[in-house]
This record gives sequence, C-alpha cells and structure tokens, in this order.
Amino acid sequence: MSVLARWCHRHRVVTVLLWLGLLVGLGVVSGKVGTAYSNSLSLPSTESSQAMDLLKSSLPAAAGDQDTVVWHTTDGTPVTDPAVKDRMAGALDAIAHSPGIASVSSPYGPHGAAQISADGRTAYAQVVFDQDAMHVSTSEADQVVKLADQARTPALDVQAGGSAIGKTEQHMGGTSELVGIMAALAILLLIFRSAWAAVLPVVTGAAGVGAGVLGIGMLSHAVSLADTAPTLASLVGLGVGIDYALFVVNRHRKGLMAGLSVEESVVRALNTSGRAVVFAGATVVVALLGMLVLGIGFLNGMAIGAALTVAFTVLAATTLLPALLGLLKLRVLSRRQRRQLAAGVTQDHNDSGAFGRWAKKVEARPLSKALIALLVLVTVSLPVLSLRLGSSDAGNNPKTSTTRQAYDLMAQGFGPGSNGPLLLVAETSGPQDQQALDHLVTELKTTPGVARVAELPAKPGQQVTAVSVVPTTSPQSAQTSDLITHLRHDVIPQAEHGTGLKVLVGGATATSADFADVLTGKLPLFVAIIVGLGCLLMMIAFRSLLVPLLGAVMNLLTMGVAFGAIIAVFQWGWGSEALGAGAAGPVEAFAPTMIIAILFGLSMDYQVFLISRMHEEWHRTGDNRRSVRVGHGETGLVITAAAVIMGSVFASFVFGGQRMIAEFGVGLAVAVLADVLLVRLVLVPALMHKFGRANWWLPRWLDRVLPHVSVEGEPDPEPARAPELTVVGPR
Repeated sequence: MSVLARWCHRHRVVTVLLWLGLLVGLGVVSGKVGTAYSNSLSLPSTESSQAMDLLKSSLPAAAGDQDTVVWHTTDGTPVTDPAVKDRMAGALDAIAHSPGIASVSSPYGPHGAAQISADGRTAYAQVVFDQDAMHVSTSEADQVVKLADQARTPALDVQAGGSAIGKTEQHMGGTSELVGIMAALAILLLIFRSAWAAVLPVVTGAAGVGAGVLGIGMLSHAVSLADTAPTLASLVGLGVGIDYALFVVNRHRKGLMAGLSVEESVVRALNTSGRAVVFAGATVVVALLGMLVLGIGFLNGMAIGAALTVAFTVLAATTLLPALLGLLKLRVLSRRQRRQLAAGVTQDHNDSGAFGRWAKKVEARPLSKALIALLVLVTVSLPVLSLRLGSSDAGNNPKTSTTRQAYDLMAQGFGPGSNGPLLLVAETSGPQDQQALDHLVTELKTTPGVARVAELPAKPGQQVTAVSVVPTTSPQSAQTSDLITHLRHDVIPQAEHGTGLKVLVGGATATSADFADVLTGKLPLFVAIIVGLGCLLMMIAFRSLLVPLLGAVMNLLTMGVAFGAIIAVFQWGWGSEALGAGAAGPVEAFAPTMIIAILFGLSMDYQVFLISRMHEEWHRTGDNRRSVRVGHGETGLVITAAAVIMGSVFASFVFGGQRMIAEFGVGLAVAVLADVLLVRLVLVPALMHKFGRANWWLPRWLDRVLPHVSVEGEPDPEPARAPELTVVGPR
C-alpha cells in the first residue's frame, strides 16, 4: 500500500485525470451501447418455466405478456351503455393497432360476457403484447397507458395494469442518491468541521459508484441484470464508499496533527486504514459473489453488479483519495487545527472522551449491559418467526399508480384472483387425452380455492391447450400458493393417470411461487456458506477461535434485526403505505439472500475496525481488559459516525417509490445502526470482557496452517494511542 500511496500522491494530477478519463470513457461507451436489463424470474428447473417454454414453442401468440385495461362507471351507468361502449370500443381499437400489441380481447365481443362484472359497472379487456414483459419496450407500454388515460372521464374511471404496464411506473432517477449524499455531507461537516474534509469522502464515494453503475449498464449485455441492479448498487456503493473514504481521511488528519508531512501522513493512512478498507471491501465483494453458488441467474446479476460497484469504491478510496489529499494539503484540517500546527502544537490524544468513558462503563458492568442489548436485539428480531417470502404484485404498488388502481378495480369487480390467474398448459396426443383434459377442466370448477375456469380457444388438431384458472385469492396470498401446490400434487396427477396427458401449471403467479420455493430451499446452504466464510476470515485476521464464533452469532443477530424491521413494515404493513411502498404483502423472495450478503460484509467492516484495534493492543500489552477497553473507546466514534452516514444513505432510498428497494433501505438502515450501537459498542466488548484471555486463543497447529494477514499494517509510532476520530472545534 505504501508504494501505491506514494505514487498516487506524487502523481496526483495524473491520478485525478485518469479517474476523470475513466468516468468519461465509461459514460461515452455506455451511452453508445445502451443497456439490456432483464427482469425475468424464470428458473429452468421449475414447472412454471417449463410451461412457459412449451407455450412459446407451440402457441407463441399466447406467450406474450397479458395485461389489462379495466374501466368502472362511477355514476351507476352500466358499462354496456352505448355512450360508454362507443368510447371504450374506440380506445380498445386504438390500442389493438398500437406497436407491440398482438391482440385485444374486448368484453363487447361475442365471447366477452365473462369480462363484465355481475353489477354491470366494471369491465376489462385483455391486452396481449407480442413479447413477454421483459422484452416489451417502455414506449409500447406507455402508449397503452396514454390511450387508456384519454378514455377517462369524470364518470368513467379507466386504468391499465399488468407487468409490462408496470414498466412505465419505474423510478430510476437520482433523487434518493442525492438525499443520501446531502445527509452524509451534513454529518461529515459536523464531525470534521472542515468543508474540504467533508467533501472528500462524498466525492470519492460518488466517483466509485458512478464508475460502477456505468459498468453495470454495459455488463447488462453479457449478464442477466434486473433494472433495479443500478439502484441497489448505488445504495450499497454509496454507503460503503463514503465510509471507506471516511476511515482514510480520518487517519490522515490524525497523522497531520501528529506532525507528519502531508506525503508521509497519506502513506501512513493508506498503510493502516487503507489496508483495513481493502480487507473490508474484499469481504463485501466475496459475500456478494457468494450468491453465485445458488445458481440463480437473476441473483447472480444483482450480486455481480453490486460487487463491481463496491470494488470501484475501494479503488477510489486507495487511488483517487490519496491524490485529492495531496492536492488539498492542510486544507483537510479545520482552521483551529491549522492554527495549532502553525503554533507547533500537536493533537493531544487520550481516551477520556465520551466513547472512552462509555468503554469504561461497559468494562465495569459488562453482564447487565450485554443482557439489555441482547434483549433489544431479540425483541426486534421476533417478527422473523412469521416471515413469508413471495413476490409483491400490483396490490402492493402506491395507491396513486395506475397499476394499483387497475388491480383494485379488478379485485372489486371480479374478485382478487382475477389479478393473477394461473395458466395451465396441457399437452395432448389423442382423443383420450382430450377427454381427460375436459374432465380436469370440469373438476377444477369445483375445486376449493378456484373461482373460475376457462379453456382458451384452440384450433382443430392443436396438441397444446391453455386453460385459465382464476383463484379466489390474490396472487400474493398464501392460499394461492397452497392452491398451486394442491393442483400439482393432487388434482392434476389424478387427471393424468393412465393417459398421455401432460399438464403444467404456469403463469406469472406460479412463476413467483416457484421462485420463492427455490430460494427458500437454498437459503440454509447460503447462510451456512456466509457464516463459515465469516468465521474463516476473522480467524485469519485475528488469530482467534472465540472472536470469529462471537462475530458469527452477532452477524446472525444483525440479520434478524434487518428482517424483523422489514416484516413489520412491509409484511405487516406498519407504515408501508406512508412510505409509498404500497399495502402489506410478502417479503420479496430474493431479499433475504441479498440482505444477508450485504449485511455480512458491512458487519465485517465494523468488526474489522473494532477488533483489529483491540488485537493490536493485545499484542502490545497482553492485557485483555485494557485491550478491549482501548479498542472500544478509540474506535467508538469513527464506527458510530460511519454507521450514521451509512444508515442515512440507506434510509434515503426508502422513499424512491420502488417497494423492492424500500425493503432493502429499511432493513439495512435499521440493521446497520443496531449493529454498531448495540452489537459493536455494547454486546461485543461486554462479552469479550467476560471471556478474558480466551478471546485470543488459537491452537498452534491451526495458527501454522492459516495464512498471516496484516489488516492494520504497522501501528502508529506515537507513544499515546490516538482515538480513531476526534471532533474538533468549539466545545
């Protein structure tokens, strides 16, 4: 790190220009090639994916995304009234002739009676695009929404819904990022009392995130990436990027106040905090890439995108930041600190600050404080026992969105299941199979949980037939998932027995259920891999058996806090509407794996900065009580400041209008703050005081086998240990 730091400092203008060139180059290339994001949740081994493949190969016209235009008269006029009929028929004709539309099934056609509600005031038309939702362009979907809007009158409410229509409501702007950056800047100004020092972490973090997001856009052509990948990468990248730069800037200011030259202070900062940043960043990247073992393309893309952005933030903190520190020289100090240096007064470091005093209190009564912290963490984590994974539908969208209003109109007029009918794809090879299929359709009409059944029109001799099954419950309901299981395991096998009939349950609702089942089954393996990896890394870094095991348990507690908050807000609905995230519903199926990976890395960051200082003091004195107290007191302020900044960045994404991102924002913000304020500043040091010298025991044979890694580099030469972060200015 010393060689890299000296080169970047001595060639600071060149380094800054190289970064500008990188960002401009990525921007130009990204602008030319564009993006190719994909939101496909299909899994090749699932029944729903097999049903869709069969449908695409045999009935391509029926395989396109099926959306709806629904209308409702607010003055009691029936939808069959000539004025209403003429107005909507004209709108539907215009939609049918719009780009990307394969067909429109009108309720005013010869077979449209079932598309008019029992009270005659609500009707819908099925709009079939010529491609699936992920390949429908936003302009094609937007045209349908515009034509539906034009048909609306004060007495006629017209809304459009469906997966493709939902693409018109995606908010990918930078408002959340800007709010997070402004919050971080305000906190940094309060801490450093220097505008230049406050701006540096923000500029460095933004540069890393900018490069990462541009890279993700180009990567989408080679890897399956969801269109939320850039937002998720920004959420993670901004949080860690600003924090990483904060650690380096803080150590550099400490070196300057100790009397070092600018260059030597930069080198010392990179060779100490810079090493910890690289180790912490590598841990986050490894945790994210650990999701590749699950073998799910959708998650692989999300993980690769976030890992790429984190890697760029580490690169920015270890190259761009030293160059900027060299350009600013002493301006990273406050005016008061510069006056002190000019007068030959160096910073007097001691552990008598607020965090030093708190460390002594924890040392004095570790057991009581540990029990209180543990009680709070367990209480917040209790909702995990009711976790239900699934996929939110339009019923979870904000009330003002057209997809949510269309969803509500369909549910009121035709029942909640009308928003997510199951699609049974049947393959027949002869008259006997067709008879078996007819018998199945008849039996489905009396199956509990089924509201309506309709066999879609088929041409003579056609061997593949589609059957629409409308559940009595909403797409995200647990009862709908139970119905899918019942059909697959009981009803359909009985109909197939003794015949060549083959029936697959597909459709968007079944795909979501299959996706949740697959992830739920693989989640224990993933948690085991992540926890095992964490133990191994901490064992290598801190030469201990107990500290890694303690860290693993603490990480699980932090994860429990994250899921507890997410379940309370989004699954139980405690404020989800107020956040613009829609009504209560299941937690997104892939949220646990992503959050576990991210939180593992972030928790390891704080563990590294806390335990490494304790470990350093242990090697110097061999006194466990002093080591824990000094490490606790000297790192308390810096990791608290970092957690508040990261929590503010995560919280800023909650109000972006995307339920999926809001879940990440709430879970990560609450978990990061709880991890630092309760776990790292109370529970970990309290337990380490109780464990005593056992904290640092490692069998000799294991010590010989494990590689040796220096996380914090050479210790500072000052005779008195400096606190990690010192608030300066008027007291």
